[in-house]
Amino acid sequence: MSDTIKYLLPETDIPKDWYNIIADLPEPPPPVLHPGTHEPIGPDDLAPLFPMSLIMQEVSGERYLEIPGPVRDIYKQWRPSPLFRARRLEKALDTPAKIYYKYEGVSPAGSHKPNTAVAQAFYNAEAGIKKITTETGAGQWGSAMAFAGAFFDIEIQVYMVKVSYQQKPYRRALMESFGAKCYASPSDRTQTGRAILEQDPDSPGSLGIAISEAVEVAAQRDDTKYALGSVLNHVLLHQTVIGQEAIKQMEMAGDYPDVVVGCAGGGSNFAGIAFPFIGEQLRGGQSIRAVAVEPAACPSMTRGQYAYDFGDTGNLTPLTKMHTLGSSFIPPGFHAGGLRYHGMSPLVSHAKELGLLEAVAYHQTPCFEAAVTFARSEGIIPAPETSHAIKGAIEEAMRCKREGKSETILFNLSGHGHFDMAAYTEYFSGKLEDRNYDEQKLSDALAKLPQVAAS
Repeated sequence: MSDTIKYLLPETDIPKDWYNIIADLPEPPPPVLHPGTHEPIGPDDLAPLFPMSLIMQEVSGERYLEIPGPVRDIYKQWRPSPLFRARRLEKALDTPAKIYYKYEGVSPAGSHKPNTAVAQAFYNAEAGIKKITTETGAGQWGSAMAFAGAFFDIEIQVYMVKVSYQQKPYRRALMESFGAKCYASPSDRTQTGRAILEQDPDSPGSLGIAISEAVEVAAQRDDTKYALGSVLNHVLLHQTVIGQEAIKQMEMAGDYPDVVVGCAGGGSNFAGIAFPFIGEQLRGGQSIRAVAVEPAACPSMTRGQYAYDFGDTGNLTPLTKMHTLGSSFIPPGFHAGGLRYHGMSPLVSHAKELGLLEAVAYHQTPCFEAAVTFARSEGIIPAPETSHAIKGAIEEAMRCKREGKSETILFNLSGHGHFDMAAYTEYFSGKLEDRNYDEQKLSDALAKLPQVAAS
């Protein structure tokens, strides 16, 4: 028997619908509030930023929403993505646990992000939009949006967090190859960026700042909309193709996970793998433990507050209730740039409050150690973000070893690390540091949370 077993679905098994967990939750999520009035917003309030088709997905309570044919046609380039049984990793860990991983690095952009980028580009093109502004942390989302924009002839402008812009030049080159324009954030192109640079000319940037810049540009132009790569309901919705495929592939394997693991920054890849399994559980199916792994240097779920907050640093967005470190919080410049966000998806946050998932946090050095163990066992070099999921899965496997349990663990390998080799070079040279956030700055950021009366 091969040490690594691959489970492949036929092209006809690409999901025909996205799954919406809201339909199965025991309590509806808290409403999104207008930043000025603190009253619940309606679809028209979001119209300056998103096409109405995406807005209606954002507020939908239906269990399944049909995936348009043109989107499924593009999905066929890499979907269904493979699921592997990681026997070599199991052997290296000497664990009785069975470990599976869903590999999203097979997409043209190298991560799970095109699952929603293609959908968002399609709906914007359908609405006649010619330009989309967006942000990116490590560059995976920016690359995916650039890829999708090329398919639908939409101009893409990407505001990339400055520390990642400097650390990952080949991510920029990938975006530009697809035709996108990429700017280091904070930039001098927006009022928000100029204000940040005036306060701190050496600002490393943050996803919150980059979101503010992209939102500011989109809100000022009728032909331009904004696209977000994580956090929002419709983004998590699009990612559920991952978990839906995984359910079928686990059936092929004659197995079912006891534990589902994903890294978590804004929440999209974790929700993509975990929400369909949680939904099965909520509808009377087998129970699982869902474990979200976040960076210790930006621990929104394990250290932040569950409160209403802005999604961006410039306070241009509506207020959502989420686990947050405060919209003004700027995390240290660790390499998992896609996880450097001050808040967690409101829907993931709500699910955590309902007890449907757990959260843990790890520093980057032990995550890179886990990534190298995985690479030398399974032959795939993971992105720094994904290394957190691998660390979480290994910890679960070692728990099984200590307890003598043969549990089944499934994690989402959300992207490859081919453009992140500078980070691996730092790790192997001993220069990779475990960077801690400033406790005082975190306290200051949390003290600035909007004062919203309890509903």
